[in-house]
Amino acid sequence: MDNRGTEGHRAGHSAGMGEHKGHVSPMTDLNIAVIVERDENGESLIRELQRQRAGVRHIWPLPAQLPLQYDAIFCVLSSDLPQRIPWVPGEPSSALVLVDDGKGPLNLDLIHNCAGHGMLHYPATSRMVQSVLMLAREGFQYERRLRGRIEKLDESLRTMRLVERAKALLVRLKNISEEEAYSFLRRQAMEKRVTIGAVAATVIDSYDLLS
Repeated sequence: MDNRGTEGHRAGHSAGMGEHKGHVSPMTDLNIAVIVERDENGESLIRELQRQRAGVRHIWPLPAQLPLQYDAIFCVLSSDLPQRIPWVPGEPSSALVLVDDGKGPLNLDLIHNCAGHGMLHYPATSRMVQSVLMLAREGFQYERRLRGRIEKLDESLRTMRLVERAKALLVRLKNISEEEAYSFLRRQAMEKRVTIGAVAATVIDSYDLLS
């Protein structure tokens, strides 16, 4: 019996699922919550995510708050979904993919208020599921990197303000120049193996305590 047709079908099937040699699905090892009705469309979505070797947990009915412990969440779009999102706007805990079940008119204001990272419309194809999750994860990770940079900039700004205030105190109390005051702070930081911001904060706290 000629198995070439069967083998070719298997090869094509594996390539279609993104599991052929040299390629690893971006969904592999992700923990994903799927919060949709388990109807035909919901079952298809769950099977597709499982086929990509993602860890999938189905949750229904819609919980009062979305869970926080997942890499990504596929959640049906409901009128009160913005009130069920537990994280602070702009600081999501998961990549959020909104699922439009097609049971009502599309509410663009509602979609905007949910601040999701992607949108999936039923009936969802394999390509749609893979692409929306990849883009949602990349958008989520990009936001997280930006927040990290902003936090570092904020910390640098706070340190600069502390150092400037500590320098001004040292100039006034020790009758030294600004350069000498800064050298004093740096030297103390090196000797104590702490940041110059920590030394500046100590100088300021000590002055506030004694004044």
